[in-house]
Amino acid sequence: MDISVIVPLKNEEESLPELAAWIQRVMDENHFTYDIWMIDDGSTDNSWEVIRALSAGNHNIKGIKFQRNYGKSAALNEGFRQAQGDVIITMDADLQDSPDEIPDLYRMIREDNFDLVSGWKKKRYDNALTKNLPSKLYNYTTTRMSGVKLHDMNCGLKSYNRKVVKCIEVYGEMHRYIPVLAKWAGFRRIGEKVVEHRARKYGVSKFGLERFINGFLDLASIMFIGKFGKRPMHFFGALGFFSFFIGFLIAGYLAIAKIAFDKYNMTDRPIFFLALLCMIIGSQLFLTGFIGELVTRNAPERNNYLVEEQIG
Repeated sequence: MDISVIVPLKNEEESLPELAAWIQRVMDENHFTYDIWMIDDGSTDNSWEVIRALSAGNHNIKGIKFQRNYGKSAALNEGFRQAQGDVIITMDADLQDSPDEIPDLYRMIREDNFDLVSGWKKKRYDNALTKNLPSKLYNYTTTRMSGVKLHDMNCGLKSYNRKVVKCIEVYGEMHRYIPVLAKWAGFRRIGEKVVEHRARKYGVSKFGLERFINGFLDLASIMFIGKFGKRPMHFFGALGFFSFFIGFLIAGYLAIAKIAFDKYNMTDRPIFFLALLCMIIGSQLFLTGFIGELVTRNAPERNNYLVEEQIG
């Protein structure tokens, strides 16, 4: 199969028929073999009934319905598990991403040998204050911290080599940082393509202001996991050693001052308690490192979601 298209969605019943017809037209014109996975992330409207009807009319359309809302990362992760195409395309269901970009995104993976190609919405139709400006700040910060140089890290329109989506795990709010996850997994050929951004035709945005706080917290998590996920003792052990060593030096100084000058009792000086605090914190950080080495991200239930129904 040439392409698997993954469409995470929540309450997008109006846009789904138009999106499905548009994708089908593009695929037929380019003679692609394909399937479309529509992942219903706990919709409260008639989105699932629409997906059922679309699947009945086109066997290439398949669907997964979550029992409740888990978030976009969960929907993408489930879609990645199901996808069988040589190239995986992700796009939003709100018709702001154009399926006409699919042939070029496919070509850049298959012919130009990119591992991942991210769309760049160079001209946007979102609110400048609430979306465009925060998005620029977010992209600048992420680029500086991760070294992945993309103008629009969070663009929903992306294409992937199949091996990429089978090697990464997306959870929490980490869909915003899939290029960073791919880089840490060893996929270095990450490209970018200017894509058309369309004004929202139906409904309203499903993302609130809390996404910015959650996004930066997840970036910190990714940076830590990428560098120290398999060797947490290198991080916590170094901090623990530094803290304990500072405390030990202070205690040594106090002991020498007591013996040599006999001017103060060690416990009479406030700095003594700083020495104790540093040594206690250092010991705790060492223990955290040991525990982290035992755990090493092996929580088996982290990415299990309740699927109410599946088509295809």
